[in-house]
Amino acid sequence: MEKFALVTGASGGIGQAIARKLAEEGYSLYLHYNENRDSISKLVGELENTYGREYIPIQADLASKEGYKKIAENIFSLDAIIHNSGVSHYGLLLDLDEGTVETLINVHVTSPLLLTKQLLPKMLPKHHGNIVVISSIWGQTGAACEVLYSTVKGAQISFVKALSKELALNGIRVNGVAPGAIQTPMLSSFTEDEMEELKQDIPLGKVGKPEHVADTVHFLLSEKAEYITGQIIGVNGGWYT
Repeated sequence: MEKFALVTGASGGIGQAIARKLAEEGYSLYLHYNENRDSISKLVGELENTYGREYIPIQADLASKEGYKKIAENIFSLDAIIHNSGVSHYGLLLDLDEGTVETLINVHVTSPLLLTKQLLPKMLPKHHGNIVVISSIWGQTGAACEVLYSTVKGAQISFVKALSKELALNGIRVNGVAPGAIQTPMLSSFTEDEMEELKQDIPLGKVGKPEHVADTVHFLLSEKAEYITGQIIGVNGGWYT
């Protein structure tokens, strides 16, 4: 039977790695993106040529109040949701403006919550399914100059823990992944010296790859994780544990 998964933020480094891994494991995919249409088009072409299943791009701005509805109306059969969309922000709390606060809350909290609400009726009749939220190490431990980002990522962790209890008897498992330092464009502003200093802070002595996150997501979707729900799996090389 064909399996369908939704990956939000599928045009980014982690999102693409998750899409590739799930396609490799036989999933057909709904691939959400906002602005990076070229990245999604290339990804769809790659997946179609390699695996030959259905890969459906969906454009929507999850920072807007109506964005999640645009995704929901394009979803039909569904077995898994991967909430991966994210927007970072670095700066002092004193310098925050209301627009930035609204954007991060909508992208990381409001839209995933309401999108899940809209999509659950497609999953509940199956009495089986998975929801995985890509949070962050900063949602677990907090970071100076990333107070807003830490706040919304912490809210995602609470969402996972609460929803997992609500859906457990319906056969739907809800878990989260909290990446640490992962080699994506979010680290592109680091100088070579800053990257070396960062690696020295990480017990394993290196930053992670998007594929490390993707492999963890796949594990959580698999039957090997059938007794795991409500958990946040750190993928962080031992950093801040």
